[in-house]
Amino acid sequence: MSVVGIDLGAQSTKIGVARNKGIDIIANEVSNRQTPSVVGFTPRSRALGEAAKGGEISNLKNTVGSLKRLIGRSFNDPDVAIEQEYNTCNLVDVDGQAGVEVSYLGKKEKFTATQLVASYLSKIKDITAKELRAPVSDVTISVPAWFTDVQRRAMIDAGDIAGLNVLRLINDTTATALGWGITKLDLPTPEEKPKRVMFIDIGYSDYTASIVEFRKGELNVKATAYDRHFGGRNFDKALTEHLAVEFKEKFKVDIHTNGKAWTRTLVAAEKLKKVLSANAQAPLSVESLMDDVDVRAMLKREELELMVKPLLDRLTVPLEQALSEAKLQVGDIDQIELVGGCTRVPAIKETISKFFGKGLSFTLNQDEAIARGCAFSCATLSPVFRVRDFAVHDIVNYPIDFTWEQSPEIPDEDTSLTVFSRGNVMPSTKILTFYRKQPFDLEARYSDVEAMPGKVNPWIGRFSVKGVQADDKNDFMICKLKARLNLHGILNVESGYYVEDMEVEEPVEEEKKEDEMDTDSKEEQPKKTRKVKKQVRKGDLPIASATGGFDQATKEAWTERENAMYMEDKLVAETDEKKNELEASIYELRDKIDGVYSEFASEEEKEKLKAKLMDTEDWLYEEGEDTIKSVYVAKMDDIRFIAGPIIQRYKEKVEAERDAVRKAEEEAAAKRRAELEAKKAEEEAAKKSTEGDAEMKDAPAEGEAQGETEEKQ
Repeated sequence: MSVVGIDLGAQSTKIGVARNKGIDIIANEVSNRQTPSVVGFTPRSRALGEAAKGGEISNLKNTVGSLKRLIGRSFNDPDVAIEQEYNTCNLVDVDGQAGVEVSYLGKKEKFTATQLVASYLSKIKDITAKELRAPVSDVTISVPAWFTDVQRRAMIDAGDIAGLNVLRLINDTTATALGWGITKLDLPTPEEKPKRVMFIDIGYSDYTASIVEFRKGELNVKATAYDRHFGGRNFDKALTEHLAVEFKEKFKVDIHTNGKAWTRTLVAAEKLKKVLSANAQAPLSVESLMDDVDVRAMLKREELELMVKPLLDRLTVPLEQALSEAKLQVGDIDQIELVGGCTRVPAIKETISKFFGKGLSFTLNQDEAIARGCAFSCATLSPVFRVRDFAVHDIVNYPIDFTWEQSPEIPDEDTSLTVFSRGNVMPSTKILTFYRKQPFDLEARYSDVEAMPGKVNPWIGRFSVKGVQADDKNDFMICKLKARLNLHGILNVESGYYVEDMEVEEPVEEEKKEDEMDTDSKEEQPKKTRKVKKQVRKGDLPIASATGGFDQATKEAWTERENAMYMEDKLVAETDEKKNELEASIYELRDKIDGVYSEFASEEEKEKLKAKLMDTEDWLYEEGEDTIKSVYVAKMDDIRFIAGPIIQRYKEKVEAERDAVRKAEEEAAAKRRAELEAKKAEEEAAKKSTEGDAEMKDAPAEGEAQGETEEKQ
């Protein structure tokens, strides 16, 4: 089982996985560590990630970006109109949801943003599974802190459709804070003053600032503020608008009238912005931008900063809001940590540094910090991976009210209550108490409509409490409802039950007198008790919920559709593979039949094979340009039927030559071994002979010794 963290960005997505006792950011099929968050549709299949981005210029009307900024939105939301400015496809209403109308498999089709995100997550799932060589299930996905209940539910639904078990939706800056803090061994103890860090994340489309307090083993988010329309793409658009004016004056081309020219200029502007972050000035040139006109320009960093001055003037607003909500001053912040690609812009760094009056910190990877934090979050929640205990306490960003109908028997009853205030710790559970004699309903909604992103419906859900009735004495039933804001940031009334006020006896702890001593002989005295009133749980209350999420039938239909499209994509990929295999075989055999295969085929076989190759090639580039997989397989089998015997003869000769070489090598090795053994035997024999001569030389002759004895006698 895998542990995966997904940083689903507006422009690109990064994938973190827990392995090798750490977190790795994995690469996609073209070895990039970030995958474009783009979905495309073609007459044959879908194009996801790199494939969609690569074909964007030639397929503008059927390529969709801004996926996470569309999910959970109604089509009438003003933010959807803003996203249309950054999309070349046609955004439409799909059953009240924001979606797209594209040409897919030769016909017009509509898809909701939730379906698009599910399609993209299927691609991310495949990239991860291929890298890990294991199935992917448990994941943590990052979302902007400003996401509402309905957007979070839609993201969970998209994960379900893609076959992913989303263990947690975690806010972007919270994930960054977790990745920063979990590896620190020098955090203050619970008794000490916490370390306060402000995490500033300025990415492609939005800007978030969070103040986080760290103590050993935990982090507490104290405040979060954001600007939903401040990011790298706003800089790119401002620069593109400037270039559009310049190109019209100098080169007499209007890129506003040509979608491809506009998109190419936007891509060039993004590259120019990045170069200007490291250089005082930089050139730009685009060949044959439109009407066969080449364009070029030179821009200074100061000129870019002047263009985006309205954006830079908004830079300190979220910082001030976060400090105000946390009731802190600039001097209370110990460290300012910056992440997100847009924080590389010198003017942004300078403005933030000036605001705080101190240096900035870049200890985290600006592009991959969120993905790493997501992977850590997934690891802490998954049973398959052991990590250091680290508690994450996020906060509620929008206050939530519950409202209900007034009970006829309680004329002065309040009918609304703020159950979760802004800044409330999350996850969190609250118990609501009602006195009722009949079933009742309550609704949850966001109370601060002005703070909501765009024009999101503040309604969260309706909860109907069943099984409520008066008791035998016609008294109220005391109903308890458990309202929970879970770790995804999603609200539910999880359960309900009713209680009764009952008198129960509980023991009273007696204080010992100073002169009283415990003795074994002392008689056991009866314990004193007292009667107290307590609420005792008597039974459960069924609750029917209606929320902003999609119903089960809709999700099942979308899941079935996603699976069908996935199999279609897979079949197209396999078909292309067989087509490429057929084409490669034609060129290879044509080259080898007059080369290495020549001596193994008769002239008749050669002519027959060459004819078949020529016929197949002609077919491939005419009728066979776009056909089904089985036809390519059949054509390949026809070629193999003719070429097979020739190739077999070649292989048999090659194998025979290999056997001969192997046999010769074995005989040579055996001969060398025999020679070595013979040489060794000779050396041993010579050694023994030498030792024998030495013994003979040292011993006295037998005759001489006897002669000496006789003379002495």
